[in-house]
Amino acid sequence: MKTFNYTITDPVGMHVRPAGKLVALAKTFTSSISLSGNGKQADCKRMIALTSLGIKHNDTIEVKIEGADEEAAAAGDCAAGDARISTKYVCRS
Repeated sequence: MKTFNYTITDPVGMHVRPAGKLVALAKTFTSSISLSGNGKQADCKRMIALTSLGIKHNDTIEVKIEGADEEAAAAGDCAAGDARISTKYVCRS
């Protein structure tokens, strides 16, 4: 299992557009990817779950990745993430 924390820097927080992009990226991995914040946890492959967390600017989230391709998912493909979504949501600070 891989875990890391990230502080949200986007002034708007986690809203529908970045959540949708995060879901699309998470679905490219077979690993289970979850995000925790505000005392709640959500599956990163479910947009409604992500947006219901109420994550705002400067909130710190925890990302947990577990599965066969957890190394690739944790590494984030941060290089792919930079282009496909935003490092604000998937890459270590």
